[in-house]
Parts: sequence; structure tokens; C-alpha cells
Amino acid sequence: MLFVVVKEITLSQDCVEKDRRRKRKHFVTASSLILAGLGVAAVGFAGKHLVRRMPQMTTKFNEALKNLPKFDAESMANSKYYKGGFEPKMSKREAALILGVNPSANKLKIKDAHKKIMLLNHPDRGGSPYLAAKINEAKDFLDSAK
Repeated sequence: MLFVVVKEITLSQDCVEKDRRRKRKHFVTASSLILAGLGVAAVGFAGKHLVRRMPQMTTKFNEALKNLPKFDAESMANSKYYKGGFEPKMSKREAALILGVNPSANKLKIKDAHKKIMLLNHPDRGGSPYLAAKINEAKDFLDSAK
């Protein structure tokens, strides 16, 4: 008889535990649905706000686009880089422009500028052989002028 009572208590505890798990499962499902509903409502309110603000944002966006600096040929002509091709015969001005030094620069500045530019434009490192030849020609021209 004692065995039957202990077994009944154990079975009733198992039933209570199963009932708790079932309720917890339903609670988790319900809370997930509530959170999903709140998320949808937040997206709806944000969309409503954006739709109402769209005309104002469009005018501000267009004003911002008008205030951006222009990237056309005139603004690029004032760039620090030399625009134009190479002259048929190297001149002192062109050699100085290629190396990025003053035409009256000393030999040390010419050497440093040549080294710096050749590191960036060497044909073994993917640079153009034509540009490398022009850079070397500019260095030789300025060195021989001194």
C-alpha cells in the first residue's frame, strides 16, 4: 500500500511538472507574439512619420545637392596636378613639373623627388614604362642643367 501511495505522489508531481512546462511554453509563445506585434507597430509609426516628412526631406536633399562642389573641367583645371601631355622636347619647366620640384631646386631635392616618384611608378611594380622613361629624362635634364 505504501508503494502505491509513493507512486501516486510521484505521478502527481510529474503531472504538475508537465503542466508547468506547458504553461511556460504558452507563455513564451504569447510573449513572442506580443513582441512581434510591438515591432510591427513601431515600423508602422516610423513609416507614417517618414511619409509625412518626405516633402520636406526632398527639398533639403535637393538643396544639399546644389551646395556640393562641382566636379567639372574648370574646377579640375585648378588642381595641383599638371594637365596636358608631354612636350616633344623636354624643357626645364616640364622637367620640374614632372618631378614636382622648383625649376631652380638643388640636386638633393631633385634626387629625392625622383626616388619618391620612381618608387610609385616603376615598371617592375606595375608602373608605366613610358612614364618611368619620362621621369628619368626629367631627372637627367635637371641634373645636366645644374
